[in-house]
Amino acid sequence: MNIEKIIKLVKQAIRERKFFKQRDPFYVLVSCILSLRTRDEITAKVAERLFRKIKSLRDLLRINQKELEKLIYPVGFYKVKARNLKKIAKILTKKNFKIPSKKEELLKLPGVGNKTASVVLSYAFNKPTIAVDTHVHRTANRIGLVKTKTPEQTQKELERIVPRKYWLDYNRIFVLFGQQICRPLKPLCERCPVKRYCNYYKEKNQNRKVYKKLFLV
Repeated sequence: MNIEKIIKLVKQAIRERKFFKQRDPFYVLVSCILSLRTRDEITAKVAERLFRKIKSLRDLLRINQKELEKLIYPVGFYKVKARNLKKIAKILTKKNFKIPSKKEELLKLPGVGNKTASVVLSYAFNKPTIAVDTHVHRTANRIGLVKTKTPEQTQKELERIVPRKYWLDYNRIFVLFGQQICRPLKPLCERCPVKRYCNYYKEKNQNRKVYKKLFLV
């Protein structure tokens, strides 16, 4: 399977948009934490509201937790996220309020997992890594680039098979692809630019042919 060809075709087909209005590490980290288990449109509205009031880790440290909960509602697990954001601000007072630029340090922060750490490294610090969320995990498995059960496994496989020059762009390209074309429900297979390479599309067509043969002929 020609991975470079697939990446180029997908990039041509998507409608580009910026994920983060800023590449500031604080903005990226907080936005990513808010996005976990939350729909994209809700995350965008909540982040915009939050960043009108909270501009830095110092602001997070000062704000009352109940007020912070109100600001980030209705993101999923908003009380847990508010508590973790407050803890992160307190922890990073010892590091002069600087967001870590190393994965192992990011992973020590409350509420920061592999995906969030990878997003921060990629978008905020421009460090080559393939951040894998549900969209990236789903599309890679549907097409047949990988055959994995978890986002962590998908990241390892993609970083093994995708040329390094595409790592920084891969997340953005395939998140948009997963939102706009290869959607979780009712994917737009007929307009997909990579359907001729896609295992899911081939299997769906095969099933359709079997159905016609059994019931319509």
